[in-house]
Amino acid sequence: METQKTEMNKKLPKRKLSVWAKFKRDGDLLLLLLPGLLWYLLFTYRPMAGLRIAFYEYNLFRGIEGSRFVGWSNFIQFLSGPDFSQTVINTLMIALWQLLIVFPLPILLAIAITEMKNKWVSKMTQTATFLPYFISVVVVCGMVINFLSPSTGIINFFIRKLGGEPIYFMTKPEYFRPIYTLMTLWQTAGFSSIVYIAAIMGIDPALYEAAKVDGATKIQQIRHVTLPGIMPIILVMLVLNIGKMVKVGFESIILLYQPVTFSTADVIATYVYRTGLTNRNYGLATAAGLFEAVVALLLVVVANKLSKKVSQTSIW
Repeated sequence: METQKTEMNKKLPKRKLSVWAKFKRDGDLLLLLLPGLLWYLLFTYRPMAGLRIAFYEYNLFRGIEGSRFVGWSNFIQFLSGPDFSQTVINTLMIALWQLLIVFPLPILLAIAITEMKNKWVSKMTQTATFLPYFISVVVVCGMVINFLSPSTGIINFFIRKLGGEPIYFMTKPEYFRPIYTLMTLWQTAGFSSIVYIAAIMGIDPALYEAAKVDGATKIQQIRHVTLPGIMPIILVMLVLNIGKMVKVGFESIILLYQPVTFSTADVIATYVYRTGLTNRNYGLATAAGLFEAVVALLLVVVANKLSKKVSQTSIW
């Protein structure tokens, strides 16, 4: 009888809860969500109203209502301007360096940390690579400039000791992308590896035991157990990183680049900063920023669809 009642209860349609009932049930969780939601509403969604500036010859003192409407003129000026191709190529090249070097190395770091037999060495390695993330970008860029100084920098010190001539790294366009990439890698690798370490810890230990029984070496265990186990996380992080391709580290580039390195360092974000705040052409700067945001959105959508099609893993 009890079995029949249980089966009948399963067949009965579940009653839908009202919005108020759901709120009472999940009220505590919603309250935890509230501060973050308010932050996004105030500082992310509310400023979107200012995107109208892209269609005006904006005057700071007259406001949008007192400015002249120019339609698509700012977009045409940006797309046909002399800086467009240079900034887009620089943005994509720096983003490509980030994807090829900065993105995969935290995965290797996470695997190395979790595979270390000496737990003390493992914890020290994780701490040493994690701490640079909390150093201010201004301080990190200052350290890089000092290390690469032609007169007092430690790099040029060793170059002189080896009989070479000091190199003015920060004034040579060909060195900017490697310097920026290595700096970003040093600062973010440890922090980025945390999500992969957590994913590796969630893999069933029985899978490793079965691999050992089958005679798999450590490399084979990583290849056939660890990497497939964290592949969904890798793909989700890849989609998110592709979405940030056009939004490369604006603050770091501003602090490191100079007019002589614009040919390889000037990206869309720095162009927006220079056009808007330095040249006070707010309409053109907003148009360039909106173009950047639309491209980022399209990249996320395309990358998400490809990820879902290839591996059934996506962020929505």
